[in-house]
Amino acid sequence: MGFNQLDPLLHSQLRLAVMSLLISVETADFVFIKEQTESTAGNLSVQLDKLSTAGYIEIIKQFEGKKPKTTCKITPKGVDAFDTYVKEIQQYLKP
Repeated sequence: MGFNQLDPLLHSQLRLAVMSLLISVETADFVFIKEQTESTAGNLSVQLDKLSTAGYIEIIKQFEGKKPKTTCKITPKGVDAFDTYVKEIQQYLKP
């Protein structure tokens, strides 16, 4: 039995945590994701950019009053990538 290569983009702990959060909600703002993942703002920003560049998430930047607000949501491509990743991990776990 061979093992498929795991998606290196999702195999990062923080990016996987972000995708796991976004798969279960319609959208999430930056502060919520930062709190849930216990990451620093700088590291989270870098990882969100990587996921966005891959087309796995969409980043929406807007203002609420005078405060900037960043919201993220998973894309259909991101859902497919996450589902594939989970299935591949399950292959590793089968006896």
